[in-house]
Amino acid sequence: MRGLLLGGGLLLAAGPALAHAHLHSSQPAADAVLAAAPAELQVALTEPLEPRFSALELRDAAGQAIALPPPRLAEGDTKRLVVSLPPLQPGRYTVLWRVTSVDTHRTEGRFAFTIRQP
Repeated sequence: MRGLLLGGGLLLAAGPALAHAHLHSSQPAADAVLAAAPAELQVALTEPLEPRFSALELRDAAGQAIALPPPRLAEGDTKRLVVSLPPLQPGRYTVLWRVTSVDTHRTEGRFAFTIRQP
């Protein structure tokens, strides 16, 4: 019985070490419909990130990649990646994110937002 308790305790203690970074929020938000183009894109994850091994991509409605500078960590926030955006035209955009947390786990996902016609 004591061995079971000790083993269970070790599994619980290992839980945070096995965590992966998952999307917590974004700006623009997933499925947002915006009146104007945003100046930057932000994704907030649940774990601290390693920006050298993380990427943000933006694709237009035709699936064409839009050139972006490398993402950076938000000032004072190791869980938030930020990238400046070029001027965007009205339409639907898809964000693809791939991140590596500081514990070396990789995760990825996608979401979309729309800039409506004026």
